[in-house]
Amino acid sequence: MVIKKLRNIRKSISSGSTSFKSPEEEYIEVDVSGGVGAEPMLGTTGKLGIIIESVSEFGDTERILKHVREGKIVLMKVKALKEKDLGELKRVVERFKRTILAQNGDIVGVEQDWLLLVPEHVIVQR
Repeated sequence: MVIKKLRNIRKSISSGSTSFKSPEEEYIEVDVSGGVGAEPMLGTTGKLGIIIESVSEFGDTERILKHVREGKIVLMKVKALKEKDLGELKRVVERFKRTILAQNGDIVGVEQDWLLLVPEHVIVQR
């Protein structure tokens, strides 16, 4: 169907016609579920989930980064770790920065107690 339409356009251009009108409108349905083997995040296309996590020690970083690697958005509360050990918090944030920026994602501080971790297909407008 699409190839036939493209051939008609090519024929009309080669014959010197400057405009091409299709006798009828045709629509093509496009699957936006993410390709072969990919699963939509919530089972429905067009929806994107946000995971809310809390980090209380450096060991929590791998669990949280797994969500980002899977293409999910993570809103992370850092208040408990901030009150417990500021040095540990800096270490955690550096780990997130290195990993997420290497994957072309983004990390954003929200207020003083929250971090937003997003994969590469999400754009954060500041």
